[in-house]
Amino acid sequence: MIRPSVPRTVRALLEHQALVRPAAVYALAVPADPTALAPSTQAPAQISFAELARSCRQGATLLLSQGLQPGDTVSLVMPNGLNTLRLLVGALHGGWCVNPVNLLSSATQMAYVLEHSDCKLVVASPDWAERVRAVLATLARPVALLVCSPDFDPAQDILPSATTDVPEPSPDALALLMYTSGTTGVPKGVMLTQANLAANALSISTEHALLPRDRVLAVLPLYHINAFAVTMLAPLAHGGSLAMPPRFSAGAFWQQATQSRCTWINVVPTMISYLLEGAAPQADVSAIRFCRSASAALPPTHLRAFETQFGIGIIETMGLTETVAPAFSNPLQPTARKLGAVGRASGCEARVIDAALQSVPDGTTGEIAIRGPQVMRGYYKNEAATAASFTPDGWLRTGDLGHRDSDGFFFVTGRIKELIIKGGENIAPREIDEALLRHPAVLDAAAVGIADAHYGQDIMVCVVLREGHTADEPALRDFCTTALGRYKTPKVFHFVHDLPRGPSGKVQRLKLQDWVAQHAAAVE
Repeated sequence: MIRPSVPRTVRALLEHQALVRPAAVYALAVPADPTALAPSTQAPAQISFAELARSCRQGATLLLSQGLQPGDTVSLVMPNGLNTLRLLVGALHGGWCVNPVNLLSSATQMAYVLEHSDCKLVVASPDWAERVRAVLATLARPVALLVCSPDFDPAQDILPSATTDVPEPSPDALALLMYTSGTTGVPKGVMLTQANLAANALSISTEHALLPRDRVLAVLPLYHINAFAVTMLAPLAHGGSLAMPPRFSAGAFWQQATQSRCTWINVVPTMISYLLEGAAPQADVSAIRFCRSASAALPPTHLRAFETQFGIGIIETMGLTETVAPAFSNPLQPTARKLGAVGRASGCEARVIDAALQSVPDGTTGEIAIRGPQVMRGYYKNEAATAASFTPDGWLRTGDLGHRDSDGFFFVTGRIKELIIKGGENIAPREIDEALLRHPAVLDAAAVGIADAHYGQDIMVCVVLREGHTADEPALRDFCTTALGRYKTPKVFHFVHDLPRGPSGKVQRLKLQDWVAQHAAAVE
């Protein structure tokens, strides 16, 4: 018996689905206003697998007409939408490298990414066109610009009617150039190949036992690796579909999920926090099999509260841009999950290493390292950073501190660069955060190290209080002393309205001191 080969390119994933289920829906547009999904209204826009495959060949005609050859880089400055999906998948299908630009970027950051990426074309949505033109005018080289609505409208479609077949890209071809948030310096361009993308699309589908009948509510932005891999690419592996609203809305979320018949949801901890603060679902959510949380640590108190309040189990996962999103996942079976763990290695190998890059015993804290088919090629035009990110025997150094237990579950306690070293003692900021989140008045909290003349570093924490609740510094200090002990109790407390976050919802700890200074200046 001849076994079918495992797909190793995005084209192979899509063409298989277009062959076996051509009429099945791949993506469904979900209105920002969920009442627009009422049965009496016009059917929402959608794309089948066959239509997606055709639009990929139309996209090849478009890119070739712009003077681009497969292998060139095309950047997208576009919000979520069916056209954004068509352009991203189409470029991948034809062998171009896509560079989705973070819409939270400043003009300076965007200019750096567009210059550094060597892109030859930028596709921008109408509301971004003027800003992109201004950025392109500052570059040292000419870059073409196309304006395209993120929403699918056949009457205004920029894709030509003609289709072009180009050779299938090699599995080793560069497919995605995605820039890290650059919280500690200039952004780094993560190079991911066709094989990297295909491997994790298959791994995600296998890990969560996803089938063609499964549909995910896709509320995360496509310029972030989580949405790119989990909600856009994974359905190409298992033949499922995604329902895509323009953006996340806590008020519309549950109606969007239920009315578009989603069977799972993919969110980040910040969204879980907003949903917990919002109104209860007005519809039956029993068809939603699980909620997948990723991109940042989920406080156990929020996990328990979500499962209790909505009756939907949470699968906590963890990954990096450098691993095409997930590299760890808790099991699908609820009783097999471990609270506070990011799960077991998923689609890869993982271990914990010490400063000498040697493996440490289970239960010992060290740096988490990963090796597998989804691990990046390296950083674009940055050999030094690439070399520093890998051990001599090829393991990716994640920069995450944590340990593995005897059952193979990994627990993350912080980032190496965020570690607080007070008087020679290592303190994980997440431990401070989670202690404060157990206080009934605290909605959010983030701790960071600050300079101290006696200890070298001490602890500062920023606290967001729940609406309608009060708590002063003495009360929280006493609470921390009881929960953490005097040594780990923060020296400085700041009460703020929100916290600085990156596009994934992860708190940018290293920006907290500047954040506090800005708040103080605003008050003055």
